[in-house]
Amino acid sequence: MAACSKEAPAGEREAGAPIANAAEPAPLRLYLPDASPALPFADAAPIVREAVPNGRCPAGMVDVAGRFCIDRYEVVLRDRAGRRISPYYHPTRGQSERSYEAWRGRARPGEPDVVAPPEWQRREAFDVVAESLPGQVPNGYLSGDIAARACEAAGKRLCTADEWVFACRGQTSTPFPYGADYARGRCNVFRSTHPAAVLHGNPSLNHLDPRLNLVSDAEGALLRKTGQSAACASRWGSDAAYDLVGNLDEWVDDADGMFVGGFYARATRDGCAAAVTTHPRNYFDYSLGTRCCSGHRR
Repeated sequence: MAACSKEAPAGEREAGAPIANAAEPAPLRLYLPDASPALPFADAAPIVREAVPNGRCPAGMVDVAGRFCIDRYEVVLRDRAGRRISPYYHPTRGQSERSYEAWRGRARPGEPDVVAPPEWQRREAFDVVAESLPGQVPNGYLSGDIAARACEAAGKRLCTADEWVFACRGQTSTPFPYGADYARGRCNVFRSTHPAAVLHGNPSLNHLDPRLNLVSDAEGALLRKTGQSAACASRWGSDAAYDLVGNLDEWVDDADGMFVGGFYARATRDGCAAAVTTHPRNYFDYSLGTRCCSGHRR
């Protein structure tokens, strides 16, 4: 199945044209995971930061062979005031508003409408800050440029491609986080359901629809919460980084644009070697997230 739409993003500026390719949704069923339909990405309780597991890496990061630190989880975004940024929208005021206005009220009978972003996200200018936290819906719809800014605002940086692959392979240096051979279901990748096919009858259409990462199938939510796929662990000592393969594709530091790992509906068995280089850094859609690194570059 196609990993990305060929539609051009509306951009990351505060002004821009309405979302391209926002055709009337096909009369297909929308499934929702078990979560609050009003605000499924909201925290159920105040965040408690994890203890630093060693003396070298910040909280929420894994020490990779003493060479650098990598986020334990795919990033969730907050603004500088600590407010959670909706994971179902590109994290800018203008694009959040355009996506919400383009898709709200368009659900067919029996289907829920889009989940609205917080009012402040649609009305206020804000900075994005990356966090590495368990049990959260990770932020999709990231461009490489915004991924880099979010990491920098957290005092980190985008990982290089070499760092990312090295961390993904774990201390035993295997092609998959869990071992030498592909095992279906260990990581959240190559799912049998594509959300755009469910909502629009075509996996190549409407990749800015804010409902896409709400779709579920018989195996559960397509986009899982951070750390939920416990078997998809790249282990380093007594610690591990989760979902380096699957869940969301992840931007790495490449001037021409590169994301790696595969997202939940990507038809790949390449594990830690999965990479896409066909989109520039300002591209974004529902399948794209990131995680951050810190320390010396490999």
